[in-house]
Amino acid sequence: MDLEHVINRKMELKRKAEVLKSELMKEVDIHFNEFVNNFIEESTALEASSVTNNCYPGTAEKDGHKVRTLKSAPDHGKIFVSRRSLLDELFEVNHFRTIYHMFIALLILFILSTVVVDCIDKGRLVLEFDLLFYAFGKFSIVFFTWICMFLSTLIVPYVLFSMWAQGYKTSSHRTIRSIFYGSLYLTFQMLGLGFSPAYIVLQHNLPPASRFIVILEQVRLIMKAHSFIRENIPRVLTFSREKSAVAPVPQVTQYLYFLFAPTLIYRDNYPRNPSIRWGYVATKFAQVLGCLFYAYYVFVRLCIPLFRNISQEPFSLRVLVLCIFNSILPGVLILFLAFFAFLHCWLNAFAEMLRFADRMFYKDWWNSTSFANYYRTWNVVVHDWLYYYAYRDFLWFFGRRFKAAAMLSVFMVSAVVHEYALGICFGFFYPVMFILFAGFGMIFNFILHDRRRGPIWNVIMWTSLFLGQGVLLCLYSQEWYAHRHCSLNNPTLLDYLKPRSWTCHVED
Repeated sequence: MDLEHVINRKMELKRKAEVLKSELMKEVDIHFNEFVNNFIEESTALEASSVTNNCYPGTAEKDGHKVRTLKSAPDHGKIFVSRRSLLDELFEVNHFRTIYHMFIALLILFILSTVVVDCIDKGRLVLEFDLLFYAFGKFSIVFFTWICMFLSTLIVPYVLFSMWAQGYKTSSHRTIRSIFYGSLYLTFQMLGLGFSPAYIVLQHNLPPASRFIVILEQVRLIMKAHSFIRENIPRVLTFSREKSAVAPVPQVTQYLYFLFAPTLIYRDNYPRNPSIRWGYVATKFAQVLGCLFYAYYVFVRLCIPLFRNISQEPFSLRVLVLCIFNSILPGVLILFLAFFAFLHCWLNAFAEMLRFADRMFYKDWWNSTSFANYYRTWNVVVHDWLYYYAYRDFLWFFGRRFKAAAMLSVFMVSAVVHEYALGICFGFFYPVMFILFAGFGMIFNFILHDRRRGPIWNVIMWTSLFLGQGVLLCLYSQEWYAHRHCSLNNPTLLDYLKPRSWTCHVED
């Protein structure tokens, strides 16, 4: 019996050692991959900074005049490499996967609480999703608008660029030709993609979620079209000084792939995976659907009861403070859901279907000890676009002495776009996001900079983020209820600009 006990004990210890070995190897693999990715990025940046492109003309020849001496262009930009998303790697470790299970358990509790309350209040099970049906209403208009936006983005920029590029080398009036086609392109960007979708959204009075789909797709396609033109113009300018007879115009299939690819930086080719894992795609779309219902229950159980009661009270400092702190929990949950649903699940699903191998859509923003690092790692897809086409192009045009002005311009562009999206989608002007982003966000970016290290700064970053989410959810929800239930008689322009939640409340 003692011998059998010793043997069983040895086998048990062996199994535990195998489990520990497996977990240790996974963690080592994660850290090694992170080290390799950082090494590749740093070595690429060093190599690119030491090698400049050929002449990047800002003006061209005109009627035989000499070409001016010009500054060299920025370096080659983002390098795409094959890598997995960080959460996919972390979820292979049991400790991190348990956090995911905790969120699922919380969703189950939200569902149970809703079912129990319905059974107690109404004596029966009520499976109604009126809020979802309202938020995503008039979907046929959304689909038709998206089709028009996508087809116009596919055709107009590509055709204009092809016509300009193919005749640029032999043209005797290159500047006039460039101004002509550039004006047509800017007109399309401002009217075709800028004004038209916003007009359709307001004209048809689309509900909030439907508006978000149209406006976010509008912004995405504008950024995609700009990247395609911005990346290919230098190639045509270089071609005009070479002996090649074929203009470097990308194939339409390459541009089409880029419009669907989960990146805002155009390249002719991207690293590709050898096959598609359809089970992985189905799982990611199922998780997106789960996050949608999760957000629904957050609004039903935590937001609507709170703001329905607050909207019946006159505006006061006490009501505002209580509202902000009561909004922190649902605001943080919505932040996590938006991150997981879009930046992880949605982008990974499309990347898998397109065999797009570079899955670094975000980094470990949750470990940030500064807001500067948080802004760089929260949404890598948008950050790359702002860095290469806003920040670096600003420095190329005005000079490297104006780094602070370049950073300020990036913050202003980002703040204006965020406020534009929220203003159109909610149907009122209330610049809370603009003030938080362009004001406090920029201040925190300089105060909580990259030299801030240590756990305390991570705590400060999370505290500020939580408080900001509470402010956003509280103020926008109060204003939403005020606009729905407080009508104005003969409103003036000042009435439209003034927050309505400050001047009226809903009567019982």
